[in-house]
Amino acid sequence: MNNGIALLSIIPIRKENNHRSEQVSQLLFGETYDVLEQQGTWLRISCTYDGYEGWIDAAQHTAVAEKDMQNVANGDCGLALDLCFSASSTAHSIPLVTGSSLPSFDGMNFKIGKEKFIYNGQALQSDARSAALFERVAMRYLNAPYLWGGRSPFGIDCSGLVQVVFKFCGVPLRRDAYQQAEEGTVVNFVEEAQPGDLAFFNNEDGRIIHVGIVLKDSRIIHASGKVRIDKLDHFGIYNADTAKYSHQLKIIKRVL
Repeated sequence: MNNGIALLSIIPIRKENNHRSEQVSQLLFGETYDVLEQQGTWLRISCTYDGYEGWIDAAQHTAVAEKDMQNVANGDCGLALDLCFSASSTAHSIPLVTGSSLPSFDGMNFKIGKEKFIYNGQALQSDARSAALFERVAMRYLNAPYLWGGRSPFGIDCSGLVQVVFKFCGVPLRRDAYQQAEEGTVVNFVEEAQPGDLAFFNNEDGRIIHVGIVLKDSRIIHASGKVRIDKLDHFGIYNADTAKYSHQLKIIKRVL
């Protein structure tokens, strides 16, 4: 099977091979994938970054050489920091959202295959990724609307927010909250939590269904309705707007 790269701003990944199926994740520009099979006009893919599998429309697929796959997989790429800023080549002008990958980025130019792009927006080069970046990046998503399966500032879910923010920190995380909860080391008490720790929350059955990033002063940034900042304590997330706890705390993990 061949390899692919996202050459659109966002490509929806669906659970089943039709447009009515739920969106389970998204590819951002510059992210790569393996094509596992084809059924009609749909491709089942496995994302290089996190191994996540799903279906994309074959009309949104662009084949990519193995060497370009390796450039992205090895971290030899910049990351777009602007909420939305266009990259241009002689053939295309494509709006890129925060978290888009810029293969072989030199501060202004990047290249995919034989096509050369210019990107004049804010971007982070691969050697500049740092754990200290998490809050700066997370704040860029503040008030972004919640979207199931979303990974962009124009629609994002709780684990998508965590995954993309930690992409800037050079810490690859899996896609879903319950998978992310398997990473890192346990923080035993909420009072011991540090900025950058991940807090996970369960439903009535004890299943992890939500995640957010701990901030200083007992706060948390998370996607619930929108990306917002709320108070965090040993019970869970306290929403001051409703004067109620919105999520029940299950566990805190340290991955930075």
